[in-house]
Amino acid sequence: MANKAFGLWSAVFLGIGSMVGVGIFIVVGEAGSIAGNLVWLSFLLGGLIALLNGYSLAKLALRYPSRGGLVEYLVQCYGEGIFSGATSVLFYFTQIVTLAAIAKAFGSYASTFIEDAGAFWTNFFAIFILLTFMTINLLGAVFVAKSENFIVIVKLTILTLFTIVGFFFIKPEYLSPKEFPPVMDIFYAVGITFFAYQGFSLITNTVEDIENPSKNIIKAMIIAILIVMLLYVGISLVVMGNLSLPEIVKAKDYALAESVKPVFGDLGFKIMAATALFSTVSAINATLYSVTEIGYTMAKRGELPKIYEYNVFNSYEGLIVSTVLTIPLILFLDLSEITLIASIIVLLVQGFVHIGHLLKIDETKAKKILIIFSIFGTFLVAVFSLIYVYKKLPTVGIWILASFLLAFLVEVLLRYFTGRVVSKQT
Repeated sequence: MANKAFGLWSAVFLGIGSMVGVGIFIVVGEAGSIAGNLVWLSFLLGGLIALLNGYSLAKLALRYPSRGGLVEYLVQCYGEGIFSGATSVLFYFTQIVTLAAIAKAFGSYASTFIEDAGAFWTNFFAIFILLTFMTINLLGAVFVAKSENFIVIVKLTILTLFTIVGFFFIKPEYLSPKEFPPVMDIFYAVGITFFAYQGFSLITNTVEDIENPSKNIIKAMIIAILIVMLLYVGISLVVMGNLSLPEIVKAKDYALAESVKPVFGDLGFKIMAATALFSTVSAINATLYSVTEIGYTMAKRGELPKIYEYNVFNSYEGLIVSTVLTIPLILFLDLSEITLIASIIVLLVQGFVHIGHLLKIDETKAKKILIIFSIFGTFLVAVFSLIYVYKKLPTVGIWILASFLLAFLVEVLLRYFTGRVVSKQT
């Protein structure tokens, strides 16, 4: 029997790599500007909801093992139909947008090391890193796991050292109860902090490539989320304890790097910027693996053109197609608003999956109360996210509705022109 590509800790590192991406370097400032010195509580609540969702997805993964993750669960829960097909297409497109946003973020950080760098260098670095990891993924899942292990170890080491040292420089007055925000602001911030956890679902995509999946999938999910939650809570306390709220608001896009200056000076700022590059690299690595596997499964079921099924070395041509679709988004779109919309759609898709899980709970043997809590938590976060985003982008509801309609249109057209239908894994 061939060795599996992923062991327990390889799957854990994949999950951590996808969660601790560029999100934490931006989200901690965005959320901190809303929840103030209690933003750590928002990260804690976001992590608890992620744990509930992770439990639900892990149980589904064990009952319906598939590289497709959420795509497979939608088909199993709701059966063959336009709803499951269109929702799967929608999820795949949001993954492509997320991948483009991460690559663009890498380009932005990388270009800061070039004096007076413009949009050309941002796009150049973004496409360069995307093509680099397309090549890595073409070498197969084993290479993905090995490269992810190295990247995540380096990243976690730097962030952990920063967090530990930063605690010794915290100014108690910045964390004083006198500075506590209104309670509702904590919940508004949860809608943002949860974005930093969303990569945990990628662990389910390893179910066919992991050793002893019946034990390791749930273990990997719990360990990865707990490690990331501990890291996020620590980072948020250090950031809020080293910068005043006006400083957080002013530097919210790079608050994590800015909070290093009181401790390590300009050199620390540069080191943290470099760490942000490592974070985006590992997120690209993990997300591209997931997008490729989702593309493969969707093609196998009939939701995408057959080209995604052909073999290229040890992977699939869907990898190349996914990369090609991502490049125009990097070049021509403003991804900041689109990424927020995509994140909300992913939340809604996950919510639909958890609702469908209730229909199959006798098969998955999951604890019903935990699935109900995961549904409640997911949609609650989605509502708070919509409220927050609506303040910045009043047309967000129209964009989300348009995204759903487009996905349904694509599904109907593919069925009409190809005659293919979605089939369950057996």
